[in-house]
Amino acid sequence: MNVKSKNMKEEWVDPDDAPEADEEWFRNAHVYIGDTLIKRGVGRPPIKNAKEMLSLRLDSDVLERLRASGKGWQTRLSKHIKEAVLKGAL
Repeated sequence: MNVKSKNMKEEWVDPDDAPEADEEWFRNAHVYIGDTLIKRGVGRPPIKNAKEMLSLRLDSDVLERLRASGKGWQTRLSKHIKEAVLKGAL
């Protein structure tokens, strides 16, 4: 019977067919000692002006309206606060 069963897994791939780990592969690899990440491999470049995480308490009615404005409300709020600060309004 040559028909594959629905329960059969994907075709087996021989691990010896994996690409060779060359110098570039090791340069770009994450380095761990145990479970601790020591060096992160190549990834997203660092952001020049990264945003900072903070806790902020808002009135529930204000927060409700912000969330109701749709996806991206936190970015829009940050933009409005930044504009107000730069104008000297805050």
